[in-house]
Amino acid sequence: MTGTTIAQAIPIAISPLLTRIYTPEEFGVFALFMAIVSIIGSVINGRYELAIMLPKTDEDAINILALGFLINLFISTLLLSCILIFHSSIVALLGNPEISPWLYLIPLSVFLVGCFNLLNYFNNRKRHYKDLAKANVYKSLVSAAVQITLGLAKAGVFGLLSGQILSQAVSNTKLFFNIKNLSLFHHVQKRRIISLAKRYNNHPIYLLPTTLFDTFSLKVPLFGINHFLSVSLLGQYALTERMLAIPSGLVGKSIGQVFYKEFTLLITDQDYLAAKRLIFTVWKRLFVIGIVPVVIIVLFGDAMFGFIFGESWRAAGEIAQVMIIMYFVLFISSPTSSAYNVLEMQKLGLLFGVAVLFYRIIIFMYFIKYGLIKALLIYAVIEIIQVFIYNYLLLRRLNHDIYR
Repeated sequence: MTGTTIAQAIPIAISPLLTRIYTPEEFGVFALFMAIVSIIGSVINGRYELAIMLPKTDEDAINILALGFLINLFISTLLLSCILIFHSSIVALLGNPEISPWLYLIPLSVFLVGCFNLLNYFNNRKRHYKDLAKANVYKSLVSAAVQITLGLAKAGVFGLLSGQILSQAVSNTKLFFNIKNLSLFHHVQKRRIISLAKRYNNHPIYLLPTTLFDTFSLKVPLFGINHFLSVSLLGQYALTERMLAIPSGLVGKSIGQVFYKEFTLLITDQDYLAAKRLIFTVWKRLFVIGIVPVVIIVLFGDAMFGFIFGESWRAAGEIAQVMIIMYFVLFISSPTSSAYNVLEMQKLGLLFGVAVLFYRIIIFMYFIKYGLIKALLIYAVIEIIQVFIYNYLLLRRLNHDIYR
């Protein structure tokens, strides 16, 4: 968590500078680009990266990594071909002409995201937590240096995108050498890859569409604001989203990685009571960590954003005041969401994904016409209810296993 804290502290520290050298419109285009990358990148490996943690042997794990890489390479190449052929149609569909020249960078960024996910889970399997932290620090340093340098040179959107892509490449390189040193690649075999693809086929069948629904639905507000309002307001929302997501990146992500490993071991040992206690321990500690910042933002969010990022970003603070409770609930719940995968509750997770996508689309196609703040308030309330139902069903499943 210490390494992750440093990695997240860097973009926090430079944000007031970035908001003064980049405009809300430039942040809006960057946010739309990253929304597309996030959606495709979340499923680019067929979700086989989650299976890397599951086999008993590292030889099987490296074959799963190879399987994910091949899927990643194929889809990234296919994506590039689609952009080359249908470029004008994609720009028209997005309704944002400013993103036109940057579409060609999406396949590269998606490919790097997929590689990072594979390398991240393999390093997590080997408990290389220090190296995972270092990779995140390097990623933040490179991103900050490039974005500031090119921003001062008035590079605009290119500066933001360059920082993102170069930082991905650097973090991947760091994590790759951990695997290279293990000399496991000679165990990669076509026959074994095919066998493991069949063994863990519930990942592409159930987890892939679930993740796709989840990630796309998370980006529905961005697409809705881009389509119905303005790219400037999109930039305001993107800054809010970036700032409110920091606690999850700062604490939740690192805790979530360790939770996934330890929860998997407890379930494997059939110690369901300890697994349930672990969930409640995570929730309680994250609540204590997050409650004070939440109260501060609820009371002074608009003034804080205006002071820290400049008066042109005050609207982002008003958005933060509306959404902070929702992000707090997600901050507490998200690190333990991998329990659904460990308990093989993928089918139920898929149903949640469909329902969440459905209600978010309705909100940001219908209620947004009454104003962004009203739409976000409705979105936040429904989201919180959904999270409580999600976790109730998780605990009910664990109780069933405990008293079985």
